[in-house]
Amino acid sequence: MGPVLRTPEVDELTAAVQALREWQHDDAPMQLHPGDIGWAWRLGAEATAATVRTWSRDGRILAVGFLDQPDLLRFTIAPDAHHDEELAQRLAADVSDPARGVLPAGKVYIESPKHTRFQELMFQNGWQSDVPWTPLRRDLSSPVEDPGVEIEVIGPDRAHVHADVIRASFERSTFTADRWHNMANGPYEDARSLVAHAGNQPVAAVTVWSAGPGRPGLLEPMGVHRDHRGQGFGKAITIAAAKTLQELGSSIALVCTPSSNVGAVATYRAAGFQPMPEVFDQRRD
Repeated sequence: MGPVLRTPEVDELTAAVQALREWQHDDAPMQLHPGDIGWAWRLGAEATAATVRTWSRDGRILAVGFLDQPDLLRFTIAPDAHHDEELAQRLAADVSDPARGVLPAGKVYIESPKHTRFQELMFQNGWQSDVPWTPLRRDLSSPVEDPGVEIEVIGPDRAHVHADVIRASFERSTFTADRWHNMANGPYEDARSLVAHAGNQPVAAVTVWSAGPGRPGLLEPMGVHRDHRGQGFGKAITIAAAKTLQELGSSIALVCTPSSNVGAVATYRAAGFQPMPEVFDQRRD
């Protein structure tokens, strides 16, 4: 039986998240991370399930997609299936045909792992490279320095503090304390939300997501309050994020930002993250 496309039910999301955990390794290209699904959980379990797609064969999940936006599919494939021709052909057919319920008609985007048969096939089918993104990583095999500011690990009773900083960091953010609680009801057992304080003011926030000991961890999202930018708090909270992931057993810390956001790239580099080769979404016009 060939690969089967499915939109999972809420109680089936655990299997998709677990597959993503198992596929994370230090040498992999930047790819969909369980933390991406965890951050999406802020909108609720049902809404999250509606954005996830899985492709399975003989009961085993081989690919997981996540509709980060209605026209953007973030997507990854099991490492041993990167060059699986049957899977690549099925994936290409499913994402290209709006009737199959993955992507709509018109201009759409896919973030897929580099050097896979699927990515090669999509280029052959006329898809193009879109704008570049810069992935960055920090090795966690050596001790991480102190961030130099007070760091609070946010619990349920302080969710509003974290939410307030995130909303003040991103112009269009709709994050709230209720959405933090939704997020915490998802795959949050290996995640931590941090807030940096300067004096009695919360100035920056981040959530970090471990994929388990010995695997890469993810920063998603990190933001600095609009009233406290330019004072090094982005660097400080990013160092705190790396330190927390190290405590959770992560092998490396990962983050990805548009290459055009030179300020963010500079902040991550100042916090000890090293840029990796740029990655490009694929676009169908």
